[in-house]
Amino acid sequence: MTDTAPLARAPLAPPGPDPAVRVTWVQPEDLVGHELRQAGEDGRDARRIAARWAAAGGRPAPPAAGASPEPRPELRPLAEELLDALAALPRPRAADEPTALDAIVAACPDWPGPRPAAPGEGPPASRASDPGLRDRLHAAWLGRAVGCLLGKPVEKLPLAAIRALARAAGNWPLDDWFTARGVPPELLAAHPWNRRSAATSLAETIDGMPEDDDLNYPLLALLLLRRHGRGFTTADVARLWLDELPAGRTFTAERIAYRNLLDGVEPPLTALRRNPFREWIGAQIRADAHGWTHPGDPAAAAAQAHRDAVLSHTGNGVYGAMFVAATVAAAAGGTADVHRALAAGLSVVPPRSRLAEAVRYALDAARATPALDTVVDLLHARYGGYHWVHAVPNTALLAAALAHADGDFTRSVCAAVSGGWDTDSNGATAGSVAGLLAGHPDRLPDRWTSPLKNRLATSVPSFDGIGFDTLADLTHLEAVRP
Repeated sequence: MTDTAPLARAPLAPPGPDPAVRVTWVQPEDLVGHELRQAGEDGRDARRIAARWAAAGGRPAPPAAGASPEPRPELRPLAEELLDALAALPRPRAADEPTALDAIVAACPDWPGPRPAAPGEGPPASRASDPGLRDRLHAAWLGRAVGCLLGKPVEKLPLAAIRALARAAGNWPLDDWFTARGVPPELLAAHPWNRRSAATSLAETIDGMPEDDDLNYPLLALLLLRRHGRGFTTADVARLWLDELPAGRTFTAERIAYRNLLDGVEPPLTALRRNPFREWIGAQIRADAHGWTHPGDPAAAAAQAHRDAVLSHTGNGVYGAMFVAATVAAAAGGTADVHRALAAGLSVVPPRSRLAEAVRYALDAARATPALDTVVDLLHARYGGYHWVHAVPNTALLAAALAHADGDFTRSVCAAVSGGWDTDSNGATAGSVAGLLAGHPDRLPDRWTSPLKNRLATSVPSFDGIGFDTLADLTHLEAVRP
């Protein structure tokens, strides 16, 4: 999940207000439309507030970007008032979609174990004696990078455009990197690649793994565990962000939480205050490392992911992180196939939540439908009303892609990316799970791993240029740490 324009500045002008300096994802007048949409999804009755906003000239949420095309600073006071009024509305789904961990565990009849692991609880001794764990982690890091990079050039493009671009290059069903070679200029003009990614993520431009938030967050999770171990708190996550994560490298809910921290808001209120993105995919892309470092222990992985997620997310946004962490942990154990890993992921999600319903539907569709394109079309027809970065449709697509691919690495990453929505994030998580299931980096096709050149670019301090083999070593140390 990335952003094409985190900051926009007009040319130098005489002193005075400069309304063209805009930080995306945080302007109140852009947040109201998103919060109205979120209210409709979670059952709050926001009709009167929506009418006030429309009467004042307020616009719906920007469909893709982080800011509306034109600034409307005159609406800001009203926007702030309405955001607070929306937050105070009764939530009919609250009992079915809790955020507190004890309530989540109580709601899950198939929770994998008698209780979540206590913060700081050490790993079973068997992890240190697992000879294949380090190789599985190496394959997972590579897989995460491959899937992310595959999805980068088509991020934000509609499903029809992704299919048209791949078909024009003779690459459909998707089976290789996207390329502009052989694609008619008029098609490229109609559906341009992601502006920031095309220079580093097409077959003809890849030269190592470029920076992406889908890789930055696992790096931050490694820093978190190295500094605080399994006993980290949500406040520790917050301090790490402030110390090591540039604000301009945050998006959606993470940027709101970051802003709230700077305003003196304490977690977990950082996830709630004027944050319409709290059920989007951000916490989910931070979850892999919690699964990597709890191989074979999905309950502990989910509990650890929860402490990370609640800094910026609630409800379904938290469930997406817990689902991924538990799925990854089951795959990392070395004994589960993809279907058992997905079942472990679903077991930590409240069964009456929208995310659980979407995952169950996706898995049923993947089992019953031979054609992947048909599965994807079913998901888009059912969940296309959500924003393309929301956790519900993306988790459903991730589950369907992994199940339909039945553990095959290439099919897993290509299915996740070719399904649209948040292509780089879904590709990254699918690649992580499929890499674990492959079990060794040498079992990943060379056409995917060679272009990475064992090199990752990042703005996370001390990691720029690091190799995936070194990252596997560091992750393994945390997985077996007493």
